[in-house]
Amino acid sequence: MTDPILNDSILKVRGLNKHFGGVVATEDLDFEVERGEIHAVIGPNGAGKTTFVAQIAGMIKPDSGSIIFDGDEIGGLSAHARSQCGLARSFQITSIFKKFTVIENVAMSIQAHDGHSFHFWRPANTDPALIDPAQKLLDSVGLGARAETMASNLAHGEQRQLEIAMALATGPKLLLLDEPTAGMGPEDAQRMTSFLRDIKGEYSMLLIEHDMDTVFALADRITVLVYGRAIATGTPSEIRGNDEVRAAYLGEES
Repeated sequence: MTDPILNDSILKVRGLNKHFGGVVATEDLDFEVERGEIHAVIGPNGAGKTTFVAQIAGMIKPDSGSIIFDGDEIGGLSAHARSQCGLARSFQITSIFKKFTVIENVAMSIQAHDGHSFHFWRPANTDPALIDPAQKLLDSVGLGARAETMASNLAHGEQRQLEIAMALATGPKLLLLDEPTAGMGPEDAQRMTSFLRDIKGEYSMLLIEHDMDTVFALADRITVLVYGRAIATGTPSEIRGNDEVRAAYLGEES
């Protein structure tokens, strides 16, 4: 797939601040994700990456600053309302339902996004309007053959694939992916990276990831956070060549 033409922003963050007592989690942070791009956020442990994403998703309220998503200020919206607007956070949509099958998990995500309660899952189990798109999503993430498997019987890497399918089931405009390859072995991590590369351009993505091979294989742009501040934003080659980034974070990995 060719690289998308990046000409406008799906997400704009301006002057975002969050302190926990004397601990600075986010400080005067400006950040953008262009439509169709994968924008990775990297940084050492404690850099504020997860807190930053939690503020965008609506799980943590910033002390100040603005979050503009698809042209609208969403800082005052709940996490659920932001999901309805088109934000999907992979590890938040998850807590997969282990007592249900793989396809039921995805069908329920489709159903819930359409405004129905999970309590009405049983009709979803046989409703072609839910099962058919759920099967297509499972095919796309490589779990098509596991549709009728109990979610509890999936390997860890497969559970992460299911989480992505559940996120995609909400029809997102922006995917917030927090460590999508965490806990995976090399083969599963490569499979996840290949899948995300395949859908690149179809979805805008904000990616938090420790694995630098994954980051440099996927990202159009990278922002480096250190103690809640963005010290650099640029293309992968620009980040690799940035002396401040190398000193602060990449080190020998660069």
